[in-house]
Amino acid sequence: MAEITAKMVAELREMTGMGMMECKKALVEADGDIKKAEEVLRIKSGNKASKLAGRTAAEGTVVTFISDDKKLGALLEVNCETDFVAKDEGFLGFARAAAETAAKSDAADVEALANVKTASGETVEEARKAIVAKLGENITLRRFVRYTTAGQLAAYLHGAKIGVLVDFEGGAEQLGKDIAMHIAASKPKSLDVSGVPADLIETERRVAIERAKEAGKPEAMLEKIAEGTVQKFLKDVTLLGQPFVKDDKQTIEQLLKSNSAKVNAFTLFVVGEGIEKKVVDYAAEVAAAAKV
Repeated sequence: MAEITAKMVAELREMTGMGMMECKKALVEADGDIKKAEEVLRIKSGNKASKLAGRTAAEGTVVTFISDDKKLGALLEVNCETDFVAKDEGFLGFARAAAETAAKSDAADVEALANVKTASGETVEEARKAIVAKLGENITLRRFVRYTTAGQLAAYLHGAKIGVLVDFEGGAEQLGKDIAMHIAASKPKSLDVSGVPADLIETERRVAIERAKEAGKPEAMLEKIAEGTVQKFLKDVTLLGQPFVKDDKQTIEQLLKSNSAKVNAFTLFVVGEGIEKKVVDYAAEVAAAAKV
């Protein structure tokens, strides 16, 4: 059997990006042949990605891509298991490449996007498996949106956890960035009243009436009280009705009007939103391990 040296392990690790122990095992299996060991790792990396697929990925990043002419863009959420990996440059590079691919392709969803080739020539799925193999965590493309516009696009990222993409017309480029930042801070549910689900409005109305009854308000006043509550709710949850975060004396609607601008659409992604995170009791795990 060939002697496996540290230099051989380091060389294979440099070629593949895999862990040291995995490289050493592959070299042993390939009897010291680095090319064969590389093939072994490539084969096993796909299996590794499959084995990790069942683990919860609720950390990650939101990334954006906007073309130079600001007419084409995408907003993408990529998840991983730990915040440590979410900060890894290899993970972030994969996310940025996937976002650019999403913008420039006609993929309808993440399943279709997986089969699209990136600028480097590999498919998004191949790139995902490679980074899974390198970092040892489940990594998934969760969701993305693609915008094309006759106006222009603007984006805002709050750290790596909140991302916004805005399609707007009129006004300066900075206005779009300010609107995107406002959305990240205030998290509107829709652009205007037409986008608020009827069941949410009805719930607010019903709750307002019940609260007014408990407070002893006259029956004749209930509907008026409820209407006032609903209108306040709509201002709070619609972009156009919200006070601008940089100047709360004017609403977003007033800000846009003063700049002869309009927002056509926006999307807000918050990393891990809606994903149930598994709570790990590390102390209990250590205690259990100590009993074995």
